[in-house]
Amino acid sequence: MPNPAPPRATARTATALLLLAALAGCGDDGGSEDRDLSAQKLSWKDCPEPSGAEGGGDAPSPLPDGGTWRCATLKAPLDWDEPKGDTIELALIRAGASGAENRRIGSLLFNFGGPGGSGVTTLPAFGQDYEQLRTRYDLVSFDPRGVGRSAGVKCESDEQLDAYFQQDATPDNDAEERTLLDNLKEFNDACESNSGKVLPHVRTTDAARDMDLMRQVLGDDELHYFGISYGTELGGVYAHLFPEKVGRAVFDAVVDPTQSPEQGSLGQAEGFQLALDNFAEDCASKPQECPLGDSAQDVKDRIAQLLKDLDTRPIPGVFPRELTQTAATSGIAQSLYSQDFWEYLVEGLQQAYEGDGKVLMLLSDSLNGRNQDGEYSNISAANVSINCADDRPRYTVADVRAKLPEFRKASPLFGDYLAWGMVGCTDWPVAGAADHPDVRAAGSAPILVVGNTGDPATPYEGARKMAESLGKGVGVELTYKGQGHGSYDSGNKCVRDAVNGYLLDGKVPPTGRVCS
Repeated sequence: MPNPAPPRATARTATALLLLAALAGCGDDGGSEDRDLSAQKLSWKDCPEPSGAEGGGDAPSPLPDGGTWRCATLKAPLDWDEPKGDTIELALIRAGASGAENRRIGSLLFNFGGPGGSGVTTLPAFGQDYEQLRTRYDLVSFDPRGVGRSAGVKCESDEQLDAYFQQDATPDNDAEERTLLDNLKEFNDACESNSGKVLPHVRTTDAARDMDLMRQVLGDDELHYFGISYGTELGGVYAHLFPEKVGRAVFDAVVDPTQSPEQGSLGQAEGFQLALDNFAEDCASKPQECPLGDSAQDVKDRIAQLLKDLDTRPIPGVFPRELTQTAATSGIAQSLYSQDFWEYLVEGLQQAYEGDGKVLMLLSDSLNGRNQDGEYSNISAANVSINCADDRPRYTVADVRAKLPEFRKASPLFGDYLAWGMVGCTDWPVAGAADHPDVRAAGSAPILVVGNTGDPATPYEGARKMAESLGKGVGVELTYKGQGHGSYDSGNKCVRDAVNGYLLDGKVPPTGRVCS
């Protein structure tokens, strides 16, 4: 959603960064009738520094065994309905299997979510978490189409985005509503102006077809896959389109495929409120480490008052920007993605109560893909483009007003913020494809579906809905009683053993297993 609110299914890739020309990588192969993109050979080379659109930064560090990350580009049709037409280039990254060749299973393809996150930057950043999996797989990820180096969508400039993410995203009167709608239309128009050719071709179904092309070019008979957050939706769509090609697959931090965008936003309101409740309870139990209130309710009341005050009186943030109500809300949301971030939320709130909004603004910048040099990745542009191309519903101000009471009941703090996010696609130049994704996958191999009971961004209930939607004998549900977005990277041994047991040894755990 283009509103400065948490993207509907964001993973850790929220810190990835912006700028690639909209049609970088689009080319014309002359419409050769005998072209077979599945027969192309990839040229693997040492990886360059990430582009601005991918988030910038340094080239990937060497692997633990002294090897290096290798990068390549894959040609794919711009329009899968016209496979002999123009092509785009998709950026890939790989770390070769570290174990004996005779034990190598194949490639394990990762998508870390967003939608809009760069897999080329995220996989090496968290590669140490997957070293055990590398003993039998080449670890592979990619920038999906519209993301990073893969024909990355470009909308507004860095300066425009600074203003965009500080705007009042929870209007209180007609004038503020008009300003918000005008800003959203300006953003959407910029996307069309700068990236109009690629916008109709960034749907999840397009990315799923890209993954099957990757499977073929990488030389695998089946797609072995690890999807996180939105990556579970992408994996589910792949399984629906190519059930006979699914190998060993894991979905972690699971999107509910049965929900409309409105239902998904309402579910996130409930999820972020649950995470805030858990934070406040933990804070109140540790008064020396977290001196933010005498009780959990006191902690939440002080946060609510801070946001109310910021609506009319912003405070200094990261110079020269001020911390607005919207920026503070998105900073708080970012801190709830992981229990490891709670200490930064404590610090940020303490400082904000004293008139210093820097830490909360840095958290907000992280969610929105802004680095300390003021450059944005294209995660927000890509997130909007993919969500709006996927989602058929277009909501109006009247729809939001009618739903506000329900959203406020779900979350006094995040309800307005997420309800108003529903109008983000209203003026989008490309029609949405469906009310929700189709993930029915009869005939697929088992898919391990891992839900976290404390997940704010992809609430736990989505795991069961995904497992049921995949079909009997396909979805295998595993529950983790934890906090934060996702389960495998929590380090929980029970979860790790179950996932590794399936991916490495083909051992499917009993459905309904619970880890705590």
